Amino acid sequence: MRDLSTFLELSESFRGRTVLVTGASGFIGAHLCRLLAHHGAIIEATSRRSRPATPGNHHTHVLDLCDAAAVRQLVEYVRPDFVFHLSAITSAARDVDNALPTLHANLVSTVNLLTCVTQIGSCQRVVLAGSLEDAGGMHVPTSPYAASKHAGTQYARMFNALYGTPAAVARIFMVYGPAQPDRRKLIPYVAFSLLRRQVPMLSSGERLVDWVYVQDVAQGLARLAIAPGVEGTTVDIGSGTLTSVGDVARQIATLVNNGVEPLFGAIANRSHETVCAADIETARRLIDYVPSTSLAEGLRLTVEACRLESLAESYCLANS
Repeated sequence: MRDLSTFLELSESFRGRTVLVTGASGFIGAHLCRLLAHHGAIIEATSRRSRPATPGNHHTHVLDLCDAAAVRQLVEYVRPDFVFHLSAITSAARDVDNALPTLHANLVSTVNLLTCVTQIGSCQRVVLAGSLEDAGGMHVPTSPYAASKHAGTQYARMFNALYGTPAAVARIFMVYGPAQPDRRKLIPYVAFSLLRRQVPMLSSGERLVDWVYVQDVAQGLARLAIAPGVEGTTVDIGSGTLTSVGDVARQIATLVNNGVEPLFGAIANRSHETVCAADIETARRLIDYVPSTSLAEGLRLTVEACRLESLAESYCLANS
């Protein structure tokens, strides 16, 4: 009954409405666009590079979000009812060389978009993608990425307080699921390594993480866009449960079941990692978000998808 009521609510909210999605070709963005299209939204996507045309109510605009004039031209042309700003450099690398590119790609683009949406004034809600690494308060950011996300959240709050911009931030926890393009991320790295009978080289595996299935994230973002009274707030989108890296890697090994096991302690632990679980009770109260995919089921679906990808790659290699 809950699934049916959620479906009807999202369909009523998005059918025939224009939705601007930045980062639409990314991992979360692609899943979100499929969800919104399923509910009848007209999707206007942005990309830095030209991509093949996508069938259905989906149009792609090639532009650099750091170009304020280009962003204004796009927003004036599209006049979106909703905006999801997911485009970002997502690497949490701590190299100093990462600071300036992250500032531009993650923060300047956010301020440009908030400014244009505010000036044009047709948008019902702007949803920004935050990060679990943005611990807020007096915590020192653990990477340029974390600093850019924290600053973006503060700009969203300022725009809402000063200019009435209907902005809200989704603090997204550790996302995983089928078709995750960055195979350096833990779950695809371990899965593809094991499927190729290669030993995954891991840290101690002791770090505790809130893992959240990508389709649950898409649902949470959609709900944040339509929930009343959440402008200027940050809402956690996660599972609410901490599970260690080691436990996740061992579950993947059990699912692959070919006798190969991860090697823990092969690389050093990173210092100052953010450890926290999503506040699911507040998310349920504010936006009626309840994650529906257990970690066991999500890992099963993910490993099966990785298995199919691996078989397809092996077939193409053998017949090339």
